[in-house]
Amino acid sequence: MKQTSIQTIVLVALFTALTVIGTMIKIPLPTGAFVHLGNAVLLLSVLYLGYVKGSLAGGLGFAIFDVLNGYASEAPYFILESFIVGAAAYGVFLLFKKNPTHIWQILVIAAGTGVAKLVMTQVKNTVRQLFLGMDLLPAFTTAAIKLPATLINVCLTAIIVSFLYFPLKKAMDRTFRQSFGR
Repeated sequence: MKQTSIQTIVLVALFTALTVIGTMIKIPLPTGAFVHLGNAVLLLSVLYLGYVKGSLAGGLGFAIFDVLNGYASEAPYFILESFIVGAAAYGVFLLFKKNPTHIWQILVIAAGTGVAKLVMTQVKNTVRQLFLGMDLLPAFTTAAIKLPATLINVCLTAIIVSFLYFPLKKAMDRTFRQSFGR
């Protein structure tokens, strides 16, 4: 029992660190937003660690990135968003009985995750504009202008995860089977 707990802590910490690093690998866009690899790590962490541990790892990774890079006020939101987007990912993952066997299944999971990410981004940006005093329609429109960056992130996440999921799953299964006699 103790070994499993240590293993869990180490894996959550590893995926947290990978989320921070993935988010730091960024390409700025003219809208002020940027494309990064953190969302791909969040999705992988949910697929490998499960909903709660994977979402926690992703959320903590995004929060650490935010605190280190001057976005501390957004850190709580991204922890919450990680659990909502993670729930969407895990829900679609369950459709395949937590055992996708084809790349198209990973792409379906990524698409479901991407829809949740797009909705969360639109809601967050609309609410932000409403707090700044805009009426609903201009706030919604202004928020929608920032969606292309999120759409690019969603597509990049789908591509990266579809390439990495199966080789990493095989390596993790082999490693933990050898290390812990499973």
